[in-house]
Amino acid sequence: MRTLKTRLTLGTLATMFVGLSHADVPLPLSAYVHATSPEFSRTVITSQLKNPHNIVWGADNNLWLTEQQTGNIIRVNPETGKATTVFTVPDMVYDEDTQNGLLGIALDPKFGQANHNFIYLSVSIKNPEAKDKNYPNQTVVRRYSYDKKQDTLTQPVNLLTGLPSSHDHQAQRMVIGPDNKLYFSVGDQGANQLDYLFTPNQAQVLPTATQIQQRDFHAYAGKILRLNLDGSIPKDNPSLNGVVSHIYTLGHRNPQGLTFTPNGKLLSSEQSANSDDELNLIIKGGNYGWPNVSGYKDNNGYAYANYSAATGDKSQIKDPAQNGLKAPAGVPVSQESDFNDPNFIQPLKTLFTVSNDYNFNDSTCGKLNYICWPTVAASAVTFYQGGKNPIPGWKDSVLIPALKRGVIFRVQMDESHTVTKGDAIPMFRSVDRYRDIVVNPNGRVLYAITDSSGSVQLDDGSVSTKVAHPGSIIKFTYIGQK
Repeated sequence: MRTLKTRLTLGTLATMFVGLSHADVPLPLSAYVHATSPEFSRTVITSQLKNPHNIVWGADNNLWLTEQQTGNIIRVNPETGKATTVFTVPDMVYDEDTQNGLLGIALDPKFGQANHNFIYLSVSIKNPEAKDKNYPNQTVVRRYSYDKKQDTLTQPVNLLTGLPSSHDHQAQRMVIGPDNKLYFSVGDQGANQLDYLFTPNQAQVLPTATQIQQRDFHAYAGKILRLNLDGSIPKDNPSLNGVVSHIYTLGHRNPQGLTFTPNGKLLSSEQSANSDDELNLIIKGGNYGWPNVSGYKDNNGYAYANYSAATGDKSQIKDPAQNGLKAPAGVPVSQESDFNDPNFIQPLKTLFTVSNDYNFNDSTCGKLNYICWPTVAASAVTFYQGGKNPIPGWKDSVLIPALKRGVIFRVQMDESHTVTKGDAIPMFRSVDRYRDIVVNPNGRVLYAITDSSGSVQLDDGSVSTKVAHPGSIIKFTYIGQK
């Protein structure tokens, strides 16, 4: 399959992807241990950042990033590493050890030119209309103008308010597409697990026309949105259950990465539960299956245990963290094959798929056994454009940072950017949680940001609760060929 013609329907695409053959089984630990990438030099150019979350390359040839904990917008000189706090979002809410705060950032594609000084952000703020004490906040998509003379942000405009906000699974990646629309991912808010174990998952729920008219966006959880740059609903967005809304696709868990390919394809990386992190081709109106399906619809390594529909004494029901393969009495369970939707789209690749007999309680990781699960915690995705002097062999690749494995994966794609080729290749091994990555337009230099804290699997399979380069920007320079 070399190309996918635009005349193909979404249903046809779904059928084609279902028919693909996959073998995305977990890599052995040795694959991570030996992922040293000696053809690159590495330099820490900036450190002591407070949970940097999203980094982008600006048309002004600077790096711009968000700090989740502080609400700071920071500009970094990519050569010297000099970091300047340009602005602090005044009304941001960050709850310690949670996933809310200041997250997404996107710059006008012509940023730095006259009348193109816009910066788009996603941020958690208080919701004065909150009716549930467990959800006191909201997510807003906001636009600022950059004042170059004052070197600060001004003229805030809330483009979209009242979006879901919890302590978990926020996603909140944003990118401006070649169609000049803003694409924005919203996680499922952690429904059906941990603190939200008995909260119904909204990833398959669609809003009514009345809810959209009333600006009730609670059903936007677990979706990828498409907005006009003024926050309004594009007229050519998909009609889902007869309603046109901001929703572009549904059935997502925690899609923490969005990137466009040079030929206009939208790709997403998505964190799943105990297995099957995903690389997805995002297709208008597509349903990506969560929570009914994780990864491929193959009945391997996952079943949907719906705790929100549990019967009996809920105070006695605990999640055994077995990916739905084992569930307490009273919790209904469905198999992936039970899910039927003509618009279902399988992933291009998983990281990684396991069989039903997989041991999710590996004693090597002790109480942090979730670090050993065959999910890498895919935290972003970036398409490698290459520039005038690309890295040999990297043409048509995507880069996927991982939080739990201390590597950045490179996945080769075909020239249509709709099919992956070969295994995911782990690179840049270190005891770090890689949060995001951006490529210098020259094609020879990569910049990765790292979490300020967290857990990473070590070479012997055990877990470190200390990271090597907390809150840093690491510069990787290709030196293999000059």
